[in-house]
Amino acid sequence: MVITKSGRRMFPPFKVRVSGLDKKAKYILLMDIVAADDCRYKFHNSRWMVAGKADPEMPKRMYIHPDSPATGEQWMAKPVAFHKLKLTNNISDKHGFTILNSMHKYQPRFHIVRANDILKLPYSTFRTYVFPETDFIAVTAYQNDKITQLKIDNNPFAKGFRDTGNARPRELRKVLVQEFLAPVPFTGKDCIPSSAASEVLPGIPCRTFRPVYELLGTCALLLAQTGEP
Repeated sequence: MVITKSGRRMFPPFKVRVSGLDKKAKYILLMDIVAADDCRYKFHNSRWMVAGKADPEMPKRMYIHPDSPATGEQWMAKPVAFHKLKLTNNISDKHGFTILNSMHKYQPRFHIVRANDILKLPYSTFRTYVFPETDFIAVTAYQNDKITQLKIDNNPFAKGFRDTGNARPRELRKVLVQEFLAPVPFTGKDCIPSSAASEVLPGIPCRTFRPVYELLGTCALLLAQTGEP
């Protein structure tokens, strides 16, 4: 994923399809991106390899889906896309973008919170989901020529980079960028924050997740201070 000082949208965007929600209840959907390991990487001999220890982590930020809060029925009606989330390497960013280190691996996390008011986030039942296939390495420029061309061919925001004079190979045009439409069931059982070690399984609700709980509280506090909807 390319990151820039001014902020760049993720492509492909993170999309999920949720099921099992209470149709009448309201939910807030959020996403954050955390370090996948403690390594720094480099692209060498056409492959990624560890190049050393990770740089200090950037400030944590939670992205709230702009349609939040909405009813379970509304969320389940169609895939939920986080296509407006932007990535940056600007540690002084004032726009609420997700701040990442270049050449580091990251893992998106998806959160469902049962709440009808954003200010109630810290006190609400929530679930955290992690899909390993959505991890990525943040870069300021693509390192792999095939990935560069694949994204140019498929990204609607990259029209200016397309070579319309030459048809791409049929095999390449058949390659579709994943949209990660993974089914996300919501069981409705409490996920009680605690100081115990967190346990997140692929595509399975968390059991305890204090870091997420603290982020939700910080997010709600900032919203209360800024007065943003």
